[in-house]
Amino acid sequence: MPDIAALSADPGIHQHRSRLLEGMAIAVGRKGYAETTIADIVREASVSRRTFYEHFATKAECLVALYEAASHNALKVLRQAVDPARDWQEQAERAIGAYLSVMAANPVLMRTLFIEILHLGPEGLAARRRVNAEIADYMVAVVNGGRGGGHVSPQMAMAVVGGIHELVLQAIEDGKAEELPQLTQTAAELVKAVARSHP
Repeated sequence: MPDIAALSADPGIHQHRSRLLEGMAIAVGRKGYAETTIADIVREASVSRRTFYEHFATKAECLVALYEAASHNALKVLRQAVDPARDWQEQAERAIGAYLSVMAANPVLMRTLFIEILHLGPEGLAARRRVNAEIADYMVAVVNGGRGGGHVSPQMAMAVVGGIHELVLQAIEDGKAEELPQLTQTAAELVKAVARSHP
């Protein structure tokens, strides 16, 4: 996921809210989600507890908001990497490379989001599925609408996104988050193989 500072740069996020998201990222990165308290979050954010509750009802809600904000920033980078003038295969490879690179740029935040979000149970899984669905929908649009005649169904696109994220999770667990861009070729080949086998 992108650098924590990128969350503050988004004009759509209120200043106090963005500081709370940064505070959550720092606190969870240091202590893990289970050990992080609201006091830790507001201390890192340099805001009051009252300010926290003006934006979030629980620390779980704050973590979900962090996950979604960081994921949307990564998706924005992915979209910016696409060049409609090129064949969909090249677009897919460029977009995946940009996506993996932006995640590798902040391995602490990425570990926090990819691993800690799972500790929230159904709430965390629902957030993860919403983000995966956005990425899968974009994959369908790029492949099916791009030059070169590719086609992928929404279900297969979701399967591909899940597979790529499983590779990302494995890299994080192996302590190789900075090597994520090296997965670009594998991930791109997966997209191409699925699109070729589902005309």
